[in-house]
Amino acid sequence: MTYKEILAHLDALQMHKIKLGLEAMQSFLDKVDRPESRLKFVHIAGTNGKGSVCAALSEVLGRAGYRVGVYTSPHLSSVRERFRIGSEYISEDAFAKLGTRICHVLGEEQITYFEFTTALGLLWFAESNVDLVLLETGMGGRLDATNVVTPLISVITSISMDHEAYLGTNLTEIAGEKAGIIKPGVPVVSGAVYPEVAKVIEEVGKARKAEVLLFRQDFDYNVMPNKTWVWTGGKSLGDHEISGLRCSRSSLVQQENDSLSIAVLQLLQKNGFKVSDQQISEGLAKVRWPGRMEYFEQQYVPATEPVEVETKMKNLRYLLDGAHNTDGVRNLAKTLGENFKYGKIVGVWGAMIDKDLSTTLGLVVPLVDKLIITQPEGERSATPEEIYSILDEEQKAKARCVVKVDEAILAAQEIAEDGDLVIVGGSLYLVGAVRQLLLGDLV
Repeated sequence: MTYKEILAHLDALQMHKIKLGLEAMQSFLDKVDRPESRLKFVHIAGTNGKGSVCAALSEVLGRAGYRVGVYTSPHLSSVRERFRIGSEYISEDAFAKLGTRICHVLGEEQITYFEFTTALGLLWFAESNVDLVLLETGMGGRLDATNVVTPLISVITSISMDHEAYLGTNLTEIAGEKAGIIKPGVPVVSGAVYPEVAKVIEEVGKARKAEVLLFRQDFDYNVMPNKTWVWTGGKSLGDHEISGLRCSRSSLVQQENDSLSIAVLQLLQKNGFKVSDQQISEGLAKVRWPGRMEYFEQQYVPATEPVEVETKMKNLRYLLDGAHNTDGVRNLAKTLGENFKYGKIVGVWGAMIDKDLSTTLGLVVPLVDKLIITQPEGERSATPEEIYSILDEEQKAKARCVVKVDEAILAAQEIAEDGDLVIVGGSLYLVGAVRQLLLGDLV
């Protein structure tokens, strides 16, 4: 099968609803000689920050000379973004070859989109002889398709309300699902600080005789007056300290995510993965994670002006952030207030209908001077009219609906003046579409 044919097959799998459970993955892996058994993993679950931790670990370990596979989701514009080794994404040929193999092995059996991509990732990493795989869960943990591995280290990032229809209606229930990745005797690095969440993770760790290292308790960070920061590990991490650290992005939770990454790197030392403090410092300062608190500037020529009239060009600032749940949007709002300077803010917003639209809009709308509501692709996406109907009359006065994403970003560019900030958020699907329009494809 060709690359395009495999893509078409994957698109057809989107018709199958989300299905949590490990039976299909276990059955498939049995038929292909258990590729995961030949790999070493760091397994990462959580609500926010999973991808940032993967990006940081990959950057630092790559600088130390290790060949690191990374599996993340969702993608922004191409499914190939989910699979990379170092900075190289899977090729179309490799994707097609492995996709064809999966189809032949399955025959008439049906699996979900995420199960298919997880299987493809495990096969690719196994045949590529990587030193380590950073494996991010898709949803939850206990019944997530990735939870077929026994890692060197389990990581649980911050936990907040999200995917309530599948994971639970309160933080305790959601934490229980995330803690499902904890394996007997495998150490856990956790950034979950809400008391009810931390309690669940500690209890599961104790029951499975897995050491749990908690952010704010076993490791922490402090920001210095010159904006650098210091990571400190407690007794369990050798009372180690690393100073002079810098973040590659402006997010106010970046030090938290990077702190988890450093704790993981300290534990990996015990498994033979040697990384120096200098490599950690240099790597964290260079991490890229597209579509997540991604800032850039571009010149824009208003559509009403001839291209040759250079004096009419506007220098616009853009911030793309895939914040799609309440905690993510809170961080976006706080970061905008503390770490960015701009004239006005023009927001381009779209979201999935199953998100807490009322709360997230309540945080976003007061920040922006104008709001363009649009609709990213996907059967779960809310229509602009549905989002608009949630606003009160004062909020509606600054908002307008533009269904097509390309027309929405154009409307924002026309409204914005030189030095203004255009923020795009609410959905990674929307961020991916806008990023493709402004910066092109990643792969």
